[in-house]
Amino acid sequence: MKGPTLAFVVAFVVLAALHQDNWNWDRADLVFGFLPVGLAYHAGYSLVAAVFWAVVVRFGWPDRLEAWAEEPEEETDEAGGGGR
Repeated sequence: MKGPTLAFVVAFVVLAALHQDNWNWDRADLVFGFLPVGLAYHAGYSLVAAVFWAVVVRFGWPDRLEAWAEEPEEETDEAGGGGR
């Protein structure tokens, strides 16, 4: 694995572990006076996960896939048995 790919995998594993917020299950505290702490945690977690995936797409996306998709298609021979 290349350096950025390994970093993305490690960050993904850390985020997956943090998603299991066992430490908030028994807490009855409210954030901002109305939001349960578990829900607030997951709201923040969702924002962090969205930023993480945006960074992965921006810096980890393989450019060769876009180059391949943007290549012009080869012309097929009409007499080659197209079947129409």
